[in-house]
Amino acid sequence: MEILASVSIRAVAMNKKLIAGSWLLALVCLTTAAFSQKTLIYCGTLIDGKSDSPFREMTLVVEGNKIVSVDKGYSKPGAKDVVIDLKNKTVMPGWIDLHVHLESETSRDGAVKRYTQNEADIAFQSTVYARKTLMAGFTTVRDLGGSGVNVSLRNAVNQGIVVGPRIFTAGKSIASTGGHADPTNAARKDLMGDPGPKEGVINGADDARKAVRQRYKEGADLIKITATGGVLSIARDGSGPQFTMEELNAIVETARDYGLQVAVHAIGAEGTKRAVLAGVTTIEHGSLITEEIADLMKKNGTYFCATITAGESISELAKLQGYYHPLVVPKALQIGPQDKAAFALAYKRGVKVAFGTDAGVYPHGENAREFGYMMDAGMPAMETIKTATMTSAMALGMADKIGSLEAGKLADVVAVDEDPLKNIKTMLKVTFVMKDGVVYKQ
Repeated sequence: MEILASVSIRAVAMNKKLIAGSWLLALVCLTTAAFSQKTLIYCGTLIDGKSDSPFREMTLVVEGNKIVSVDKGYSKPGAKDVVIDLKNKTVMPGWIDLHVHLESETSRDGAVKRYTQNEADIAFQSTVYARKTLMAGFTTVRDLGGSGVNVSLRNAVNQGIVVGPRIFTAGKSIASTGGHADPTNAARKDLMGDPGPKEGVINGADDARKAVRQRYKEGADLIKITATGGVLSIARDGSGPQFTMEELNAIVETARDYGLQVAVHAIGAEGTKRAVLAGVTTIEHGSLITEEIADLMKKNGTYFCATITAGESISELAKLQGYYHPLVVPKALQIGPQDKAAFALAYKRGVKVAFGTDAGVYPHGENAREFGYMMDAGMPAMETIKTATMTSAMALGMADKIGSLEAGKLADVVAVDEDPLKNIKTMLKVTFVMKDGVVYKQ
């Protein structure tokens, strides 16, 4: 009886193992099947982000969050595959805007909001701007300075809590005392205080190093500095240099030690030249660059984000009575219209042009206006698209993951109704958005 009982117990145990094994095998099969499901995107016209000419009747094959192949013709789907029919659309890689400010948006009371909004207010509104940006076709952005909420916004997007583009953020910008990004400019004297590296204000090389390290500590992906005066800061000077070469060198050297790029707000010629000589990654605005500076940028491999949309917008808004502070108006009227000419100069001198718009200085979601302005300044339509795809991906150091529609790249895909090579305004009406293999707009 004991032998029989023992055999019976072993048989039951073996049977349980078999049942458990069967369930495990079924689970593995179901999981494998789920992961083997592919999404086939039929593209009537495909602009891959790096070629000089578009392709006709192509299929993008997406598995998970990556493109696994780009096939000629319309591939036959498998039994479980999903087909997205964009045969009557122009399909492109998700666009990249290297200069946005997702924490804020232009308004008449912008200066007052600095003293009335809490971080929570800024955080909630930033989620709205992030969503608008993604729905406008921009799947990756650099957020170049805010209160620091932008670091949390990036994390929330990465965790799937908030819908928005892939964000690389500078956290708080770094300025000198009274400089363009000094957060206490125009404040009452008892509110000004004496901000330092923690608040993004430096004086001297030691401060510069500490400010970079503080940004790294807070989770920034890159460093943003304001090497010259600015247009929208409530200060008289909009173009003079605001860092010494010693400070600039300390910033760039420390950033490199920590694996961070340096993006530079630069309006006037002298401050721009100093920043290029220091070895920064990108020049933003560059409104008053000269041929000498453009040639130096080309030699050093410095990328240029002209932000023409910002220049055009602020020069128009400055004409509205009371929209900007009285100190801002003359600067906006004088400097704003010069961004397009600066872009044309840099482009003709062979500078590497990336795509940046300064969104937030104008309403979010209108980033694609930049394509048209670049064309107005002399760049062909296909080249403007490349600035927002492969060139910007290279500037980010992300060319192996984004910027083109190729096997192995992340599945960032956008589509428009018309041919942008014939009508660039179609870029303002995005009808399909996929980021990281997930469809957000169709």
